Amino acid sequence: MKRFIPFLPKPAYVPVIRLQGTIGTGGRSLSDQGLALLIDRAFSRGKPAAVALQINSPGGSAVQSSLIAARIRRLAEEKKVEVHAFIEDVAASGGYWLACAGDKIWVDPSSIVGSIGVIFASFGFPELMARQGIERRVVTAGRSKSFADPFLPQKPEDVDRLKALQTPIHDAFIAHVKARRGARLADADLFNADIWVGQGSVDLGLTDGIGHLVPKMKELYGEKVRLVPFGQKRSLAQRLGLALVDDALNSVEDRALWSRYGL
Repeated sequence: MKRFIPFLPKPAYVPVIRLQGTIGTGGRSLSDQGLALLIDRAFSRGKPAAVALQINSPGGSAVQSSLIAARIRRLAEEKKVEVHAFIEDVAASGGYWLACAGDKIWVDPSSIVGSIGVIFASFGFPELMARQGIERRVVTAGRSKSFADPFLPQKPEDVDRLKALQTPIHDAFIAHVKARRGARLADADLFNADIWVGQGSVDLGLTDGIGHLVPKMKELYGEKVRLVPFGQKRSLAQRLGLALVDDALNSVEDRALWSRYGL
């Protein structure tokens, strides 16, 4: 009945966007395209007092991380809404890129944070192929077409080129962290892909404090704050089990990313 009485104050409304999983363009990964409507609705429906991000991600695509974070910041500035990021198990690499979209970042004492770096990983099979009597035949138009071929021995020039490709991505990541965290960052080597746990990340200025979603939002926006979850919905193909092969392949990559942090 109280909600129909216009002069009574309403409890603060805070949409909660869950950002769970690896970041990329396949399967159930977090992507800008997949999250666009969800993020837009969270900032546009009603008059949110703030927006909360629940983040649990080991990273993934640098481009998708950048696009998602940029969308959140653009809407936050347009709507003049403060954003709070809450890190659960891990916000590493692209996951931390997303966390930096928050005006404040809160962690659990056991949360893993950081890994501000860029990685390229593959396998090499030249000796196995030689033992099996398999000959690799490659014909290219353009000398870079067989770049970093896993069936050929690794070449020093390929390693140099990979590092040259990684550098601007790493620089963009560093610039994003510095722009968002500013003077809060400690004068330390924070950009060498190291990781920290809980209070250690707070001490270095990578995060703002220890805090969990519900008590922190009640502390900041009142005991009666209304927290409304916004999460990704499964596609029709996923609900009908029509994407099993794609999901299986992506799950292998997902497990590899999560396992780096013991999860």
